[in-house]
Amino acid sequence: MTRQCEIAWFSALCDDDYEFLGVPDPQLQSSWEHCRNIVLRAEEGGFDNILLPSGYQLGLDTTVFAAAMAPMLQRMKLLWATRIGEDWPPQLARRIATLDRILGPNAEGTAGRLNVNIISSDMPGQSMPGGPRYGRATEVMKIVRALLNGESIDHQGEHYQLTLDPPRVTTISGKCPPFYFGGLSHEARECAAEACDVYLMWPDTIDKVRENIADLTARAAKYGRSLKFGYRVHVIVRETEEEARQYADRLLSKLDDEAGRAIREKSLDAKNYGVQRQAELRSAAGGDGFVEDNLWTGIGRARSGCGAAIVGTPDQVLAKLRAYQDEGIEAFILSGYPHVNECDMFARYVLPHIEHGPLKFD
Repeated sequence: MTRQCEIAWFSALCDDDYEFLGVPDPQLQSSWEHCRNIVLRAEEGGFDNILLPSGYQLGLDTTVFAAAMAPMLQRMKLLWATRIGEDWPPQLARRIATLDRILGPNAEGTAGRLNVNIISSDMPGQSMPGGPRYGRATEVMKIVRALLNGESIDHQGEHYQLTLDPPRVTTISGKCPPFYFGGLSHEARECAAEACDVYLMWPDTIDKVRENIADLTARAAKYGRSLKFGYRVHVIVRETEEEARQYADRLLSKLDDEAGRAIREKSLDAKNYGVQRQAELRSAAGGDGFVEDNLWTGIGRARSGCGAAIVGTPDQVLAKLRAYQDEGIEAFILSGYPHVNECDMFARYVLPHIEHGPLKFD
């Protein structure tokens, strides 16, 4: 039985592109030109979607970049990340509707091509405990969804008290685009279960992926909801397994451990549950950095957040993706170093063998 999944790539807006991990390369830093080229290459390669990440201290502004890219794309969707701590719900709703209009309709003309990655961030310079912060993110998703679904709202919550009509500018479909969202703490899981559409996971072992999907499915059911599941991971695909492992070793060959630690800690989100779990994976890995078949944790030595890669031949990478599909993953957000090069490798060797397309929602 074949199952369609969504395959996305990643544009390195947050100063996260290297030939050698931990060694800054002026040619690969987050510039408009470099990040634009990654996006255009991903569309040319046949990817369905591309994540535009957001970091307060890192790289380019995601909203401005998305608006500039949208007219250049003919087919691919944008997964635009927004940090809740830096926004105001009515303005966010209007911004989403405007970006959706600029990006234009899907091939069927039935909906837009914008997806939204909600990040439950602090306000820069401030720190909010996890419980209230995720409570705020839940309120934001509910408010924005109602406004973009054309509903007037009278919202009297802990964080927002708003009585508003919907914005005049609507999305192409007249509906709110899907919210992609991730987090491992109890509060983050409850937020996802109550308000998002696609729950995203960072790399983990197959048994932990299975456990997380079961947990989130049960939590969503309590709210009368169902979720789709996505998986964010790096890839290294080569014609032979030896070549793939050699390339992984090469990526780390110039890494200074202190420089790697500094990179891991420079993100505002460097202490959250997900980052801690990535550190646990590295600790559990063998001496070669592999924590299970073809899942290599070495990337996490020089990266906060998503810290592992699927490493192997085209057949091995494909088998690993299908194993995640068997557990219920329907969307993959992939990346590799350097991003344009690995995008080409995956598009050439793996993507033609996957039945893929944008996620569909009722």
